Amino acid sequence: MLLQESQNLSFLTIERSPKRQNEFAIPYPTYFHPTSAVEIRQWQDKIKLTNRTVLFSFAGSQRPSINHKGSVRTQVIEQCNSSSKACRFLDCDVKANICDDPISLMKLFESSVFCLQPPGDSLTRRSVFDSIVAGCIPVFFSQGSAYKQYIWHIPNNSSEYSVYIPYKELRKREKNKIEEILRGIPNEKVIGMRDNIIKLVPKIVYTKPNRHKPDGETLEDAFDIAVKGVVKRIEETRRDIQN
Repeated sequence: MLLQESQNLSFLTIERSPKRQNEFAIPYPTYFHPTSAVEIRQWQDKIKLTNRTVLFSFAGSQRPSINHKGSVRTQVIEQCNSSSKACRFLDCDVKANICDDPISLMKLFESSVFCLQPPGDSLTRRSVFDSIVAGCIPVFFSQGSAYKQYIWHIPNNSSEYSVYIPYKELRKREKNKIEEILRGIPNEKVIGMRDNIIKLVPKIVYTKPNRHKPDGETLEDAFDIAVKGVVKRIEETRRDIQN
């Protein structure tokens, strides 16, 4: 990938390196693989009406390699555990079987208004896309977790569908900083963000090949959008060569 001859290639990967202009991040595969536009619409209607009883949640575990007091994950876990019953923490070290169970994991996300998405072994997480499918608003702590990654699949108006809390805010060591920020978002804003998240669902899932049924509607999925992105890049390269 680093060879000079490879620079004209387009690499599709679940996480891109910001140093490589020919790498393009595409969504992690989720648990939802619809077969038609109707199925997607039905799912969107379902998660729009879901009763969300938890303000925010986090499903994950501490990383031994980054298990120090100042890490984002440590702060997220501590603040979730110290919240006034506003947060639900699914510890994947203790409950690995639940974390590997799609139904249990999606139930957590579907019951949550916000889903915390701190970096783990790397900047991105599959959980980001699982939470979007569940209609849960993602909360990021690094620009590299989504905004600088999935330029083809998610819009650049990040404040319309997500919350960004810079890590320096957590380093202030305020006990319930995350809860304070999330509670401070007006309900009308939350509803609008959730609507925008639900609209993103067709763009970040990989549908089954037989999705184009005679139901009068087809939707672009993550694969379609990736192909369009590559074709556009080819056209731009040809244009530059000709000019």
